[in-house]
Amino acid sequence: MKHFLLICFSMALVLASCGPAKSTGNDLAVNNPIETSINLTEVKDDKVPVMINPGRITLDTVVFRLPRVVQGTYAISDFGSFIEDFQAIDYDGKELRSKKIDTNTWVIYEAANLEKIHYWVNDTFDVESTGQAAPFSPSGTNIEEDNYVLNLHGFIGYFDSLKSNSYVLDVTAAAEFDRTSALQQVEEVVSEDGKVVTTRYQATRYFDITDNPMMYGKLDVEEFMVGDIKIVLSVYSPNKIHSATSLKETMFKMMEAQKNYLGDLNSTERYDIYVYLAGKNAGAPTGFGALEHHTSTVVVMPESMPKEGLEKQLIDIVSHEFFHILSPLSVHSEDVHYFDYNQPTFSKHLWMYEGLTEYFANIFQIDQGLISEEEFYNKMMNKINTASSLDDTMSFTEMSENILEQPYARNYYNVYQKGALIGMCLDIILREESNGEVGILSVMKELSAKYGTDQPFDDDKIIEEIVAMTYPSVGEFFDNHVIGGTPINYSKYFEKVGLGINESKIETNYVQNAGKMIVRGDREAGVVKFNDQVVNNSFWNEAGAQPNDIIKNIDGEEVSMENANAVFGQVFGWKPGRDIRVILLRDGEEVLIEKTLTTSYTMGELLGRNSDITEAQQALLEKWLKG
Repeated sequence: MKHFLLICFSMALVLASCGPAKSTGNDLAVNNPIETSINLTEVKDDKVPVMINPGRITLDTVVFRLPRVVQGTYAISDFGSFIEDFQAIDYDGKELRSKKIDTNTWVIYEAANLEKIHYWVNDTFDVESTGQAAPFSPSGTNIEEDNYVLNLHGFIGYFDSLKSNSYVLDVTAAAEFDRTSALQQVEEVVSEDGKVVTTRYQATRYFDITDNPMMYGKLDVEEFMVGDIKIVLSVYSPNKIHSATSLKETMFKMMEAQKNYLGDLNSTERYDIYVYLAGKNAGAPTGFGALEHHTSTVVVMPESMPKEGLEKQLIDIVSHEFFHILSPLSVHSEDVHYFDYNQPTFSKHLWMYEGLTEYFANIFQIDQGLISEEEFYNKMMNKINTASSLDDTMSFTEMSENILEQPYARNYYNVYQKGALIGMCLDIILREESNGEVGILSVMKELSAKYGTDQPFDDDKIIEEIVAMTYPSVGEFFDNHVIGGTPINYSKYFEKVGLGINESKIETNYVQNAGKMIVRGDREAGVVKFNDQVVNNSFWNEAGAQPNDIIKNIDGEEVSMENANAVFGQVFGWKPGRDIRVILLRDGEEVLIEKTLTTSYTMGELLGRNSDITEAQQALLEKWLKG
């Protein structure tokens, strides 16, 4: 936890030193910080009051916005739809005329008389839990009695004409709350009765507001050092099933391995991991995953997951987010660097931002001995199988540039599947061409040294630049499989390192067959069903499950489209020996399955070393897997 500058003054001083002062003739908005405040002690109907004071404005009208899109999500969030009772107030305390011109935008008239803006913010988790359209959970907001997920882009807006201004943010909350934020803290004021604390933070520009989430409430927080990086792990588990203390060892081991893998790459002095574990209450979020920031990540996962399953998921998810310090946080194009929260343009290079990042999150685990060779091969084969169910002829650069539009949007998940496989193939090509000495991590480190966080690359020229740094064969691969839509023959690249794909009986889990889902959602009916793959899953096939069976109830919990992610997140973590009770609906009749889980198998393609692997292939394989 960041150490507080504890200053005990009266509540009157909270208003004097931390509150926004009335504008004077010298406080031109372009010269002064935009003063903002969020008051968590005045929550009404799950809504939080927010105040914005821009300083003295000389324009007749100003435009104020909440983000339509936030970085890292590649989807429309419309945070303005969660704003209520918007008011622009003049210096005499009267309301100025304003007009909401679209979901996220307000025009304020007679702006020269504007002193402040006041509005109420509704949280996104509540809306998401109803099944309505809402932002991706880790980018969303939560307002509960004992927990506040403060992704600040959901609370604090910006003025079109003042995007580069610095910000001051005051957050007022109950003194009993834990609070974690990597945003720079400048002071803290405690009320006279000791029950309320106002903490003042500052940000150099609006980007830093959106890039530094906070978590307030009844948290469990652990700090530990990984090399010269301070890691702050904040966990909210409503039913105290998990804690930062119980997850600390796994996170430490993982991040230490990541730091070793990255070597001398410059990174941050502090990294925050915010973990929100969703309970089964009505307002709990249902979209699980994580969202990266420069020096932090917000993770949302189901609280009901067993510790082993949660740790496994956190290793994959948090390691992915941490590797974003390479790209796009360090190596990125103008579209990322000069991001427009209202009408963004998108880079062509999701193969790099998400694909390479996902590849690094997998290859580092075998490199650092966190998983076995077989486990790594299984991960890659699962990605191949999943990618095959998506559009395998779609240009990745075209998809990236048009990611908000169909049919590209529905194929976004492929950036984590085929995108990672693109990284894998590039790595093997580079290892072969350099006799094992150079891999894709070396290329990204070189680009990071050249560009870094403050200098974007030219979006149309970065592939050409990478080819010039490396080999013509890299250019051919980009032309065919990244810019072009030719499907990748993975066996060609596995052969270079002495690996082969063979049909085999392989162990799988209870929701997938080696990466192929065995359940599907029927949105029109609002139910979840087994699909045709269920007959190829030995456990469910032997239990009598059939394609198109509706999955009505699992271990006493009714299954719906709204809670499917949470329920099947638990099923994903099931282990042999567990007793289960599942109710299916088949042609309107209930079918009961009560069994003890046995190991489930399926027929699938298995990746492994060829029996006739040569010494040269084996040497290249070792260089690929172990650097």
